[in-house]
Amino acid sequence: MTATRRTVTLALGAGAAIAAGGLSMSAQAAIQTLGSIRRLSPALDAVIAPDAKIEKLADGFTWSEGPVWVKNGQYLVFSDVPANIMYRWSQKDGKSVFLSPSGYDGPPTKVFREPGSNGMALDAKGDLLVCNHGYRAITKLDLKTKARSVVVDRYQGKRFNSPNDLAVARSGAIYFTDPPYGLEGLDASPVKELAFNGVYLLAADGSLAVVDDKLTFPNGVALSPDEKHLYVAVSDPSGPVIMAYDLGADGLPTSRKVFFDAAALHKAGGPGLPDGMCLDTEGRLYATGPGGVLVITPAGELIGVIETGGPIANCAFGEDGKTLFLTADKTLAGVRLKTTGLVW
Repeated sequence: MTATRRTVTLALGAGAAIAAGGLSMSAQAAIQTLGSIRRLSPALDAVIAPDAKIEKLADGFTWSEGPVWVKNGQYLVFSDVPANIMYRWSQKDGKSVFLSPSGYDGPPTKVFREPGSNGMALDAKGDLLVCNHGYRAITKLDLKTKARSVVVDRYQGKRFNSPNDLAVARSGAIYFTDPPYGLEGLDASPVKELAFNGVYLLAADGSLAVVDDKLTFPNGVALSPDEKHLYVAVSDPSGPVIMAYDLGADGLPTSRKVFFDAAALHKAGGPGLPDGMCLDTEGRLYATGPGGVLVITPAGELIGVIETGGPIANCAFGEDGKTLFLTADKTLAGVRLKTTGLVW
């Protein structure tokens, strides 16, 4: 996609030391900001300061996705899914290629629409769990050696479509989505083996269960701070919603409902669709959707939108927990918040 952005170059003094502990730059440096923050409720003042700016950190990507902060190293890794590259970014070193190819590493093929890594998360041991389009699997990456292994790639003997995003519970269980976005032809792909686009739970004991097989295009997935609720974004322009599931003791849903309906925002022309998301420690949802990152209370109220001017694929908290990183089309951006996000 082509995004229209308003980019403004500011001296650091105008940014007023974005906040101690994150996105800091030298006094001589200049920062670039983009977009704006739209306040829809006074409740947003507890989340984002009135003078907060969205800082442009890096660009030059095809479609950036899947950010995750690595505390043991103080850097961010994220995906450029169509380009089949995983990048690394830090305040000290800027951006660099971390892994290429990040997904499919075989001979040329027309099977894939997007062959690279997508959503990612750290497990309790510090290994990187990757939704790997090219492997059509959840894979594990050792961040030091970059050795890869397959965690799971089939349901009832049939290969997954192209796992897209995942969330890791404290127990080690993994929730993940499996739309067909990585496959050329999507649902019509001749290599698609499953009749549905599922949401799954890979339990800590290795058992695999379907959470939901009725969603058209399940995409982003996130757990509430108490892990009693699961959120799943549906990136279907005909039904752009965020679903919420109440979870039982076994981690499987006891009920489901539409948590937030983004149809009106989509109809109004907001760029993007429901995609990646994350939560802060108070249960607010930061969900990418039409217009930008939608800030939604646990009760489902939209209180503000973080807008870069184009579609935003995903977001993740990092640094000291108060920086929200945005993978926004061809750009990586960040904004300092007053609240604290969930960071492994």
